Amino acid sequence: MMNYGNVFFGHKMVTNYAKLLEKLRNKVMPKTIAIVEDEPSLRENYSDALLKQGYRVDTYASRSEAFDAFKQTLPDLALLDIGLEDDIDGGFEVCRFLRSESATLPIIFLTARDSDLDTISGLRLGADDYLTKDISLVNLCARISALFRRIDAFSTNVNTEQDEKIVQRNQLSIDTNRYSISWNDTHIDLTLTEFWMVYTLAYRPGHVKNREQLMEDAKIVVDDATITSHIKRIRKKFQVVDKHFDCIDTVYGMGYRWNNVTQKPQEK
Repeated sequence: MMNYGNVFFGHKMVTNYAKLLEKLRNKVMPKTIAIVEDEPSLRENYSDALLKQGYRVDTYASRSEAFDAFKQTLPDLALLDIGLEDDIDGGFEVCRFLRSESATLPIIFLTARDSDLDTISGLRLGADDYLTKDISLVNLCARISALFRRIDAFSTNVNTEQDEKIVQRNQLSIDTNRYSISWNDTHIDLTLTEFWMVYTLAYRPGHVKNREQLMEDAKIVVDDATITSHIKRIRKKFQVVDKHFDCIDTVYGMGYRWNNVTQKPQEK
């Protein structure tokens, strides 16, 4: 498409210009991380470590403080403790609120509570990761960086041509612009991590992804138990709209794959 002076631009030129503006914006405006932690010394340690990484950091000691702030504006990532002062499950409620406001906001639990019940509860509420406080600050920063890289890489690498915005696999439809997935034209409410996992598996049906490959392709850094919990929750969400859904196979000893076999029709 020709450019007559500066009056008219082709689609690709406009798209590339928009990408350049987005990159400049990201460099000028650091990402904001919200820390919801009631222990002052820990809150300060986390904040100092993240500030050194170039992030903007907002800290809150209680659920009410966090709610008041998040009702005004959402952070780019939330780091949550579970017990907040006398509110023993306050972090869970903060997570529930954030997820109701945004399906794609990265949420990480960072807590001393390491029971399976708490871990499962946190992931079911929509957290992207669940970490215990014995994690090193270096490892914590790496996890956070991985979550942001995942978002940036997806925004940069997805083909911007119109016919590539939708990935179609039989009943599955993936809208890579809106981070949205539907099954039989019914929207599936997935977190950003869940979206990435489905996209990674479904993009090449039949290809087995082990846990390491799944983490690498989906640009996440989690342990095996967290991967397993995410897969189980993804299956359940699809089965809510289609009880016959069985497209995610567990290949024992190897990993997971997307089975692109056409499903049985839903009963009405």
